[in-house]
Amino acid sequence: MDDAWLRSGSAHDLGQLVGHMEQLAGVRLVEAADGPARGSRIVQVWTGSGLVFDVLAERALDIHACHFRGVPLAWVSPLSVVHPAYYEPEGAAWLRTYGGGLFVTGGLDHFGAPTEYPDGQVGLHGRSANLPTQSLGYRAYWEKQVYVLEVTGQVRQARLFGENLVMERRISTALGASRIRIEDVVTNQGSVAQRHLFVYHFNIGYPMVSETSRLCADVRETVPHDAAATAAVPGWSRFQEPMAGFREQNFWHVPVPDSEGRVQVVLESPLTGLALRWTYDATWLPYLLEWKMMGQGAYVVGIEPCNCTGMGSPLSPDDPADLPHLAPGESRRYSVDVEVLELGGGAEAAT
Repeated sequence: MDDAWLRSGSAHDLGQLVGHMEQLAGVRLVEAADGPARGSRIVQVWTGSGLVFDVLAERALDIHACHFRGVPLAWVSPLSVVHPAYYEPEGAAWLRTYGGGLFVTGGLDHFGAPTEYPDGQVGLHGRSANLPTQSLGYRAYWEKQVYVLEVTGQVRQARLFGENLVMERRISTALGASRIRIEDVVTNQGSVAQRHLFVYHFNIGYPMVSETSRLCADVRETVPHDAAATAAVPGWSRFQEPMAGFREQNFWHVPVPDSEGRVQVVLESPLTGLALRWTYDATWLPYLLEWKMMGQGAYVVGIEPCNCTGMGSPLSPDDPADLPHLAPGESRRYSVDVEVLELGGGAEAAT
């Protein structure tokens, strides 16, 4: 499919061809009016290349539904979008508001299994994915010859006598693009050092995941999370048809960065003729957790770049004090690109 028509015009040229740029690409704020999603602000983004996705303002600006030329890229749980007013922080009750989607944010002070820290217990994957966005911004604008589509906002995780962590998030793409960029800055606005655990929990499902799909990554080491994953290590990059009673498998990978310190991970899907490629800096995201769940009705692969291994994994420190921390006023920057590629003679950018 030739999308040259999307790339051949300047702001002036395209202005002569359409009545409004939304005819080609845009961002739009809507609000869910029914069911458990009621009251949720959703920023819809479409690039004109066939890439369409929803950004959830009530849930840390995580991306939920995501399609490319009609092909669903993200896995969606039985819950789909749930307003965070229903969030239950205890234990594994996070799963009662976990809708899946292209990615959810784990953090800002914890991810992984429920854990008891010196300052109290934190539930599964922390609070960040259930925190509403403040100072929500969304716009489409010309930057020289690029028509930029952008969503921004601030997420604060704080309590009296506790943490005060703020995440500034920017999600951007462009007219004709098949790539999404996620940029985050997490700052400790408190007066004492604060534990900081952070993961991008990408959730990919059928048809991108099938028995013919393959996960490609150059890794130095792969460590099974538990006994269920140990025997499956040789097949971590391959998948199967859904199976009743499948027990989830988790693998901790240590990726090998390129000469510029970047990591690339590719999920190839011969069934769709597409691939997804993640690119990010290994400096602050040195580990890659793979969540492989081949169950019936729960058929999903998690691609999870993270800043540490958390607690409870074979690679975890014995003392929580050895986990990443942010000093008062200290910030940490993260950036992940997710791009749709076409398979055929080697994956090439779809637009």
